[in-house]
Amino acid sequence: MKKLFPYTVLLIFCANFMQAQNGENDVQGRNEIKLNASNLIAFTFLDVSYETLLNDESSLGLGVLVNVGDDNFLDEYRTFSLTPYYRQYFSKKYAKGFFVEGFGMLNSGKEEYYVYDDINGTDYVTDDKYTDFALGISVGGKFVTQRGFVAEIYGGLGRNLIGGNQYFSEVVGRGGISIGYRF
Repeated sequence: MKKLFPYTVLLIFCANFMQAQNGENDVQGRNEIKLNASNLIAFTFLDVSYETLLNDESSLGLGVLVNVGDDNFLDEYRTFSLTPYYRQYFSKKYAKGFFVEGFGMLNSGKEEYYVYDDINGTDYVTDDKYTDFALGISVGGKFVTQRGFVAEIYGGLGRNLIGGNQYFSEVVGRGGISIGYRF
């Protein structure tokens, strides 16, 4: 009987460990890679993000957006943005559910506009390039399966702080429907 006791304790420990791995509080990993599918489909933006989970309530991430098209009806002038963000989750599950996000966005782009020259009677197209930095806030929800598949929906607004050009918007948007994987 004394010889079986250590093996019994080891067996119970292993069984509890395996059950914890299959439980709801299981953390598949602390890293996520995601693709914003709605931005790719609707606006031809390639929008990829990486997020690292700090604990069960918060995370840090970095999003990169590149405009791969040239005919977007809503945000026609943004060509690139780099967006670091911090998220705070309000759920009993590990980094899932409703969240509030604070973000900064380094964004750049160009806008084409038509100019009519009254003196010469000609018109021409010119473009202005810009680089700006915005601060903003977003809200959303994240859903994670037991195998690590991630889906999230979010939206928010920010304000460009540098400005300096009358043709560009002072307000930037951030949002979409992203899919990815937690590892």
